[in-house]
This record gives sequence, structure tokens and C-alpha cells, in this order.
Amino acid sequence: MEASSNPQFSKLPPISAKLFEAKKAKKLSFEQIGKHIGRSEVWVAALFYGQAKPTETDIHKLSVVLDCPESYLNHDVGSDYFPDRGGLMSVPPTDPTLYRFYEILQVYGYPLKAIIHEKFGDGIMSAIDFTMDVAKIENPAGDRVKITMDGKFLPFKKW
Repeated sequence: MEASSNPQFSKLPPISAKLFEAKKAKKLSFEQIGKHIGRSEVWVAALFYGQAKPTETDIHKLSVVLDCPESYLNHDVGSDYFPDRGGLMSVPPTDPTLYRFYEILQVYGYPLKAIIHEKFGDGIMSAIDFTMDVAKIENPAGDRVKITMDGKFLPFKKW
């Protein structure tokens, strides 16, 4: 199935289907693309899903690794492009992988919030000044998924 006819892409910007098609044609993973352009695989995936804004340098490097004309990418994700973050899925999500994250927050959300408050005070973890890594941990009992989120603590302001 071509990316442009896949319902998964219905809420994404037009460039997303083009990026996915180029990724498939080049047989590259998000990790490989990230290494070529100097970004993390999570950021690259976010860009493909319309959730990140590339710099001019990112666009240049993407055009090289994906074998796409730079002008073509600049047209869709250039200086006038701003991501429309969020809103890609229904809540709760229906995809089983995405639903697990929702379920984790349903079960562990308040415990995580309480621990953050105990350790840092009244505030939140930034999703803007933020990085995330996904690792595969091989285990004879079944491989494990390790997700590391690293966000700046932002205290709530009192006025």
C-alpha cells in the first residue's frame, strides 16, 4: 500500500506521505536517517509525522539521504511550515501500541506526578526542552522495550 493511500496518513501534512515513500524506497530506518542528518531517531519520526520543524540544514541533509530535491522539501517544510502538534489520534487511541502508553498513564500517571513533585516541587516536565530514546534490550525471556524520557523541570510560577 502506498503511503498516500494509507488511512494512517489522513491527518498528516502532505509531505508526510512523500517522506515515508522516500524512506521506503531508500530502505532506511528512522535511526539510519537520524545518523545521516545528526538527529535522534525519535525526532526524525516526529518530523515524518508532521510533529517537528526542520532547520535549513536538516532539509539539506534530508534531501541528500532521501534523494529528494531540496527545493521540493523546502516547499512543504521550509521556513513557512509550522507543525500542528497533537490531534493525530482519538483518545483513547485504538492502536494497541499507542493504547499501551495511554494505559501506562492511566495506571502510573498520578504515581509519576507524585514522585516528580516529591523530587522537584510543584511543576511539570517539559515536552519542549525534551529528548526521548527507544532501546531494544535483548533478553532470553523476551526482548524488552526501554524508553527514556528526559525533560527539563519547569516549576509553576507563583505571583
